[in-house]
Amino acid sequence: MRRDRVLRQRLATQRLASAPLRRASDVVRLLTCVQSQERDHAFWSMALRSRVATLAEVHAEHDRGEFLRTHMLRPTWHLVAPEDLRWILALTSPRVEMGMGARHRQLGLDDPAVLGRALDALGDLLLDGNYLTRAEIGRALAEHGVAISAGERLGHLLLVAELRGLICSGPVKGVHHSYALVDEVVPAAPTLDEDEALQTLARRFFAGHGPASVKDFTRWSSLRISDTRNALDAIGADLERVEVDGEPHWFDPSVPRRTTAERAAYLLPVYDEVVLTYPRVVFPAPVDHPHAASADPFWAPVVVDRTDVGLWKRTLSDGRVLVETRLAASVDHDQRALVRIAAQQMADFYGRDLDYREGSGTPQLWGGPRRTVRRPSRPRGTPAGRRRAENAEPDRCHPAGTSQDS
Repeated sequence: MRRDRVLRQRLATQRLASAPLRRASDVVRLLTCVQSQERDHAFWSMALRSRVATLAEVHAEHDRGEFLRTHMLRPTWHLVAPEDLRWILALTSPRVEMGMGARHRQLGLDDPAVLGRALDALGDLLLDGNYLTRAEIGRALAEHGVAISAGERLGHLLLVAELRGLICSGPVKGVHHSYALVDEVVPAAPTLDEDEALQTLARRFFAGHGPASVKDFTRWSSLRISDTRNALDAIGADLERVEVDGEPHWFDPSVPRRTTAERAAYLLPVYDEVVLTYPRVVFPAPVDHPHAASADPFWAPVVVDRTDVGLWKRTLSDGRVLVETRLAASVDHDQRALVRIAAQQMADFYGRDLDYREGSGTPQLWGGPRRTVRRPSRPRGTPAGRRRAENAEPDRCHPAGTSQDS
């Protein structure tokens, strides 16, 4: 299969270029787990794939518990349907916790007595729908004599509690993420044995992300290649296999593949599933792309005609949304008009007036001065980068990549 056809099919599979799904929660179920370090950017990704048009509508679905936001898979924040939470955690969390063992020893969270007391106290604090933010939990634990300092130690305690299925997201409080007890907001569901869970996760991934490779799945799920191959052996008859640059890719032939949308531009978040999932078969870039020298949380890709043509970021202020772009000089008038339409769609999503500014050249990077230009880097979601985002205080401007959690 040619690369361009793969890219076209992925856009259709993920409902960016085919009939949109009705609700944001339907998109979460299609994609199974949606990476969401930046909450409102992830909610924008949901709107791009559904008939839900505004941030308020996506927030309402989240606050009703129609989908959850929690740490799982790699780990980082993900959106997940309530009925999928427990079995995915049971399958993936042991490997994730094992990989974090050294850091937890440094933080003193490897002592079962210390960790057990903190988790018990956390469970007591959240009883009966007492949704608390991270800052509120830190203060309450201190008042109860639990020695878990604010900052990274508290963050990792909450992460362990999420990975073990004790807590997940509650309703957003102001701009802040809150926590709820899983047993109070997630209905009980039948358990899956390990083989059944692995096969189900693989089937769901290739249905929502195909065509995709084994490496795409193992990066996304943090599971082993050998386990993935065993799952494909079991479910292979339900999937279609194609070769892309000599590498096997799979997809579910029952999922819509036809592009029904007219030409469109996409302002995709840095961590959008159609960008981040595939390390190798990616949207190509023209030679005059204003490449950032490294992955940058403030600038995300602009895709037009299955080509990465530039970068964008947005800043919110009272009543307005500033959308800044840097596009390749080769982008023509019609394509620039499509980008402008996409920016207006984003302004409508936030319910604000649009201030659209198209600049030129490589933008100033968040991490420091400009460096030698090279091809766009893939966001890797390194632990250090995740910690910076997850521990950041909310920024009322919310540029692309600014955390809104505490």
